[in-house]
Amino acid sequence: MIKNIFSKKKKYASIPFGHAKYDVPEGIMTKCPKCKKIMYSKEIEKNLKVCNNCGYHFQMGARERIASLLDHGSFLEYDSDMRSGNPLNFEGYLEKLEKDKEKTKLNEAVVTGEGTIGGFPVVIAVMDASFRMGSMGSVVGEKITRAIEKAKKKNIPFIIFTASGGARMQEGVLSLMQMAKTSAALKLFSDEGGLIISVMTHPTTGGVSASFASLGDYNFAEPGALIGFAGRRIIEQTIREELPEDFQTAEFLLKHGQLDSVLHRHQLRDTLINLLDIHQAKGDVDW
Repeated sequence: MIKNIFSKKKKYASIPFGHAKYDVPEGIMTKCPKCKKIMYSKEIEKNLKVCNNCGYHFQMGARERIASLLDHGSFLEYDSDMRSGNPLNFEGYLEKLEKDKEKTKLNEAVVTGEGTIGGFPVVIAVMDASFRMGSMGSVVGEKITRAIEKAKKKNIPFIIFTASGGARMQEGVLSLMQMAKTSAALKLFSDEGGLIISVMTHPTTGGVSASFASLGDYNFAEPGALIGFAGRRIIEQTIREELPEDFQTAEFLLKHGQLDSVLHRHQLRDTLINLLDIHQAKGDVDW
């Protein structure tokens, strides 16, 4: 009896292995793929989807990006009702598009429109990798081209954020044609003195990297972004050499003169405001 009174009681009830239940709702925690730290998802979102521990930049959706950059309430979207068809009758393509529309609440892999950043008017195009991996089909190319033409008509800067796996194979040559169409639109805009700012985010690859993504007056990228045309394995097999570990990263491209700067997401808005201010001032100078 006395032994029972003074014996230590277990502080926690044991749960047989395999029967433990977890009450943490799905999505409330996120594990950083770089440093492996587990954090509250809301904390990452508040930090512009940047890891608080190591600075890793998580992918950002188009609407999240626009909300983080443009002045509150200034955004006016273009061509939101444009949707892809199935010109080549590719089996299952329309069903995949519908699934992505439901998942992302977007009609296509790019959101375009106009607004202000620090009071400066801009036309902006933001690609979203969560929709068909940001692949470039006819509608993506058309929306970007129309946005460039709007910037040309309004005589205001054009800013594009790229995130893409490349051309959309389900649309074949119609997809590849968008490379020429968007590039030609940017050339016409540039010839009239238009300012083009390109910000490459993870990943920017294939036909997108080989066309409008690389044609900015300023070419920026986010830290760690994968940027390139062909895949690493294909290049190594072709040249029969092992590539550097950091090959096709934003930092590698900056080192080799293919970028103007690698910008942390927290620096981006202020950098854009400074550039817009500088170019507006230059436009007022009577040479």
